[in-house]
Amino acid sequence: MSDVLDLTCDLIARASVTPDDAGCQALIAGRLRQAGFACEHLRYGQVDNLWATHGSGEGPVLVLLGHTDVVPPGPREAWTSDPFAPDIRDGVLYGRGAADMKSGVAAFVVAAERFAAAHPDHPGTLALLLTSDEEGDAIDGVRRVAQTFRERGQRIDWCITGEPSSTARLGDLLRVGRRGSLSATLTIKGVQGHVAYPHKARNPIHLAAPALAELTARVWDGGYESFPPTSLQVSNIHAGTGANNVIPGELQVLFNLRYNPHWDAPKLEAEIAALLDRHGLEYALRWHRSGEPFYTPEGRLRAVAREVLGRFAGARPEESTGGGTSDARFIAPLGAQCIEVGPVNASIHQVDEHVAVADLEALPELYLQLVERLLL
Repeated sequence: MSDVLDLTCDLIARASVTPDDAGCQALIAGRLRQAGFACEHLRYGQVDNLWATHGSGEGPVLVLLGHTDVVPPGPREAWTSDPFAPDIRDGVLYGRGAADMKSGVAAFVVAAERFAAAHPDHPGTLALLLTSDEEGDAIDGVRRVAQTFRERGQRIDWCITGEPSSTARLGDLLRVGRRGSLSATLTIKGVQGHVAYPHKARNPIHLAAPALAELTARVWDGGYESFPPTSLQVSNIHAGTGANNVIPGELQVLFNLRYNPHWDAPKLEAEIAALLDRHGLEYALRWHRSGEPFYTPEGRLRAVAREVLGRFAGARPEESTGGGTSDARFIAPLGAQCIEVGPVNASIHQVDEHVAVADLEALPELYLQLVERLLL
């Protein structure tokens, strides 16, 4: 097997279900130390983070950002083969994390080793930052590391995240930003009672309906540059005791906003609270801020990535800000320009997650070319 395929299989075989790293970072740190990297293990709570650097420590600083944790595999019997026993069938590697994102991490490591060997005295700094808390709460992972970096004054100029971003073929999409994500738990208070005596109760479902209708019908904006319009989606509504003759005493609504740079979390929170106040509701709101939007404008990072990906994909890549969130949302506020480049994402989080072996074996060269073009 090739070096990157062998390492990817070693990583898949470690059942690193978030936030358990299962020894992935220790394995990687051992390799990177042999390649001349200085490695620092940053453990916060139950989360492992690895910061590995090669070079002068001065700028420009290019960070390869990834995660070693994976989502749970679900029912083992639903998989064609054991999700933590890497299996190659017809030129495709199967296993949990094959696409998201142990292939990207392995390719980062191999590319970094090759770069350090070929250019031991290169200008600038090449760094790898890995966490075991991307698929989980994302509290003690890159979010916490970014806080440490901020306190240290750690400089980061460019960041390449190896998340699976390609859609049909390797390199066909370049992600140049991400929307922000804001989640809410809304509890609306009423008065429980018998359905036959509604005048003695206050039905929170009825009280909330006009406000929820206005909230879900609102057009927040028309988009921002390459960002789609801000979207609010209700994901769950719950009320009642289970009996059809009882007016519930409260209603709980879960919703999420994916928003572009027209907004930030405090502004959205204030807008929604004002809407609820206008409807005279007695309510409580609990917010969770997953991360603010970020956007990398035209510049050297995007130009280099566009050229390199175009060669690999055979055509100019689509430049997108779609998709969910990634840990780049914690690095961008440090002043870094961020892009995401990785394998095809069609099977991520699914049963029989997989990556084409040909794509996997091409990834280290793709990342190596990006690093060389940016640092040399």
